[in-house]
Amino acid sequence: MRDLGPRVLSAIVMVALAFATLWAGGQIYILAWLFVSCGALWEWQRLVGGAAQMARLFIGAAALAITAAFSAGGSGDLALAVLVLAAAAILFIARKGSAPGMGASVNEPLAWPEAILAAAGVLYAGALLVSVLVLRLSLMQGVAAILWLFAIVWGTDIVAYFAGRSIGGPKLWRRVSPSKTWSGFIGGVTGGAVAGTLLVYWLLPDARAFWPWMFVFALLLAILSQGGDLFESALKRRYDVKDSSNLIPGHGGIMDRLDGFTAAAISAALVGAIRGGQINAADGLFSW
Repeated sequence: MRDLGPRVLSAIVMVALAFATLWAGGQIYILAWLFVSCGALWEWQRLVGGAAQMARLFIGAAALAITAAFSAGGSGDLALAVLVLAAAAILFIARKGSAPGMGASVNEPLAWPEAILAAAGVLYAGALLVSVLVLRLSLMQGVAAILWLFAIVWGTDIVAYFAGRSIGGPKLWRRVSPSKTWSGFIGGVTGGAVAGTLLVYWLLPDARAFWPWMFVFALLLAILSQGGDLFESALKRRYDVKDSSNLIPGHGGIMDRLDGFTAAAISAALVGAIRGGQINAADGLFSW
């Protein structure tokens, strides 16, 4: 529990910034999440290492900036197309070992598995960016949708942390994440689902009649958030590192803090966009 102090202090700062940018909306919200997604991209490329890292980062960051502009304008489909093109470009230069016009490589070209992972980094960071921007577009429910995701993911993380450390028991997936337990997983997803349902019940009176469906949906997103956590743990284990970086005291890096949120946000944005369209994706989450 020695990391609890720095963990709590960092969490307070991050929560305050998250609420402040969400409430401000507009360009502040867009720039904040663009900064976060670029940080995640940097951590991902840093993990993969190898050839033409600076070129990969430059292409990825430029693609994320364009993606932010398209997503904020309600053109999430164009934003995704930009990300796919950027991933293809990163795959090419990772395999070639250098980028045209950016000088010779100082590293050997990456093997196909690593090159594919390098390309996947911009898709990962970009999908997070598109999701939070598209959900925030909804005039009626945009803020509520992001708050709902915060409640689910933070509730899951907090309850999982304390349940796992106080109850212990069998490991969830020892090879991927030695510290995670079934008690933490079950407690976490239950706590996240309850937190998300209570927030909807309090914040959106019109959705109260659908609270059983919202509980099931929140439970699924909580499970997916734990899956996102395990995915990042597997990625870090591949490269034999404990944290994606040391940017956040007590938490590691941006990816360490947002692994579960990324999975939940992408899933929620997909469901919302399918049910309500890109402009009203958040509304699609709360109408059952």
